[in-house]
Amino acid sequence: MSDLLLLGLIGGLTLLLLLTLLAFAGYSGLLAGVEVSAGSPPIRNVTVAYKFHMGPYGETGRLFTESCSISPKLRSIAVYYDNPHMVPPDKCRCAVGSILSEGEESPSPELIDLYQKFGFKVFSFPAPSHVVTATFPYTTILSIWLATRRVHPALDTYIKERKLCAYPRLEIYQEDQIHFMCPLARQGDFYVPEVKETEWKWRGLVEAIDTQVDGTGADTMSDTSSVSLEVSPGSRETSAATLSPGASSRGWDDGDTRSEHSYSESGASGSSFEELDLEGEGPLGESRLDPETEPLGTTKWPWEPSAPEKGKE
Repeated sequence: MSDLLLLGLIGGLTLLLLLTLLAFAGYSGLLAGVEVSAGSPPIRNVTVAYKFHMGPYGETGRLFTESCSISPKLRSIAVYYDNPHMVPPDKCRCAVGSILSEGEESPSPELIDLYQKFGFKVFSFPAPSHVVTATFPYTTILSIWLATRRVHPALDTYIKERKLCAYPRLEIYQEDQIHFMCPLARQGDFYVPEVKETEWKWRGLVEAIDTQVDGTGADTMSDTSSVSLEVSPGSRETSAATLSPGASSRGWDDGDTRSEHSYSESGASGSSFEELDLEGEGPLGESRLDPETEPLGTTKWPWEPSAPEKGKE
């Protein structure tokens, strides 16, 4: 009789544990719908304190932890420049940090000095007129892991189907929500100086190789040399190692800061803002897209990951 009671107790505790885990996952956003739309940005122009990172996106958790520890009340932000399905993990570039001020407000000199003391740099991002955007609940550390698994594929599908030029990828951690944003214009203004530096270096390397191959010493680039950087597929790594945003995870002119497999290749040329249906208005209340702001001419990159990537995911 005592054995049956013990087995019943163990079974009851196991069931209770499973129900608790399911409730926790549901509270974290497991059942939340992901709705992608085009419209106004979720934030205005911002001044951010950031650190640049080149390497697997899964290693950015420490940067979120560092920026949050300096000023826990500030919103966290990350900008991912490369498509992790196309770029090797050690070549993926991103900027991670905190939003110091938004709109007309200027950050205090004391706050800037505090972040700079810990090695952060200060940069300003504009408020693009229109973006591709989505939101996801931010209630627990599991929310971040779920968001990266669900929102980014939805953004990829939305951008690919409409052949849009939307990049880079921004994540803004604001109160109980994670805002995902992909600018449809002024993309080059979201490139921090370190990213522009790497673009120059890679472009210079291609030009040097082209010059050597030419044999005549003339600096004549072929039609395909500017996009001939060979990279192997990589996958976005995630980790829930720290209790901070991002633990699961992202001079050129304007939009011409795109590497071969950057997020700029999420769409293809040929679409126009007039053909894009706006599902809703953003907080800034803008409802129409201006055809003059469309950056055309980007190269389409494959949507389906290769066999090794599918295996990883």
